[in-house]
Amino acid sequence: MLTVSNLSVQFGKRILFDEVNATFTQGNCYGIIGANGAGKSTFLKIIAGEIDPTAGHIILEPGKRMSVLNQNHNKFDEYTVLETILMGNKVLYDVKKEMDELYLNYTDENADRIGELQVQFEEMNGWNADSDAAAMLSNLGIAEEHHYTLMGDMDGKLKVRVLLAQALFGNPDVLIMDEPTNDLDFETIGWLEHFLANYENTVLVVSHDRHFLDAVCTHISDIDFGKINHFSGNYTFWYESSQLAAKQRAQQNKKAEEKKAELEEFIRRFSANVAKSKQATSRKKMIEKLNIGDIKPSSRRYPAIIFDTEREAGDQILNVQNLKYTLEGEVLFENVDLNMNKGDKIVVFSKDSRASTAFYEILNNNLQADAGTVDWGITTTQSYLPVENHDFFKEDLTLVDWLRQWAKTEEERDEVYVRGFLGKMIFSGEEALKKGTVLSGGEKVRCMLSRMMMMRANVLMLDEPTNHLDLESITAFNNSLKNFKGSVLFTTHDHEFAQTVGNRILEITPKGVIDRYMTFDDYLDDPKIKELREQMYS
Repeated sequence: MLTVSNLSVQFGKRILFDEVNATFTQGNCYGIIGANGAGKSTFLKIIAGEIDPTAGHIILEPGKRMSVLNQNHNKFDEYTVLETILMGNKVLYDVKKEMDELYLNYTDENADRIGELQVQFEEMNGWNADSDAAAMLSNLGIAEEHHYTLMGDMDGKLKVRVLLAQALFGNPDVLIMDEPTNDLDFETIGWLEHFLANYENTVLVVSHDRHFLDAVCTHISDIDFGKINHFSGNYTFWYESSQLAAKQRAQQNKKAEEKKAELEEFIRRFSANVAKSKQATSRKKMIEKLNIGDIKPSSRRYPAIIFDTEREAGDQILNVQNLKYTLEGEVLFENVDLNMNKGDKIVVFSKDSRASTAFYEILNNNLQADAGTVDWGITTTQSYLPVENHDFFKEDLTLVDWLRQWAKTEEERDEVYVRGFLGKMIFSGEEALKKGTVLSGGEKVRCMLSRMMMMRANVLMLDEPTNHLDLESITAFNNSLKNFKGSVLFTTHDHEFAQTVGNRILEITPKGVIDRYMTFDDYLDDPKIKELREQMYS
């Protein structure tokens, strides 16, 4: 279907890819993974023809059509929503456009050409194109009233959905998607997961959403050391197997027979789990084809994220009563009551991200509520990771001096101690002397996590904590929160985070809250809660 032949990419002295050879076959979904800077997005752009490689070729089987999720959200501002969808199938759109123009200027001379175009249009099922596009828009939550709206007049988050529909339209043979779940709500992501899990053609996708990768991928394509290697299975299998392989490599004296038996048992256990999972599809027997040779250690570096507490909190954690907040006359929430118990790990959930962010800002005394009270237990200490962190990096400080600001003892202020702390977060050697003002988004979040760890609070508040982080940091962060002994309030678009960390759901709506002790998946799937949610947002 799609072949990469002797691909090399070099920027200056830096070699990104070195004679890469890979084949992507029909019926499979390939999750492209790699550390930050490994070249995931660059690889997709080369496949799509947007960037030329230094050497090598991309070969698409003749007669096959490729579709790419567009990253330029303003590219189609002068077109209607429905026309933007149709443009996803360029051949069909060009035929329709030429045919429409000829109809407007009909003459005997162009009658034959119109006939030719009509045959092509019918062969491509063109007469159903408008209704197919409208159905896809409806599935993605774009109401019919918006179908003839100009893209330039659409809300930014709805634009993302339109561009997603454009990429999916017309059943392309090869589908290229870079971070397709960005700015989508959980319901829309669930629809996309179901669509791709049953998609019969070839998909290449880059995503930091592990739940999404697990739901749709038959293979993981790992970019490491300038090469790309395919591994059967989804992301969780790749991660767990690579960790097992790394552990076995560290145990050099372990007998080969024992290693083989451990690997075989791992495959059996994982296969059983997948068979029971609601995300598994009978169409793709990905685990059945696994072999021990697929399991190899990775060169990935995972930060050591460990949240300790200076003291254990008592039973009284947080009491919120009758909280209300309005923004420019719009009620974001009211009648919010919460009695947080020791050990609660609460997913703070809202369809409007402004509401959840305002809730955290009020809890941290950065914002004044219109009504209500917030009372923290006297034994609690809080640490907060806001969704925006730029105010923390205004001063021109090295990372060592930056982190020292939150040291509590002379020992913690010592440069060796601080450097060791930063080293655990993958700021080693000279990187510890970088200035905070020049950090990337992911580096800033890792610094903020270092700050939180140094504070040793027994209550953590996290507003979109996975933003800007790579898969390695997200996985380490997720594991750390599962093991954290204190209490947590967190808001996230990472499904795996919500499902594996949260034991309680607090959904903030304009008409109050929905508060349930249950897992995130159970909350989303409960029909009574679905009905209640519709009422709370109506």
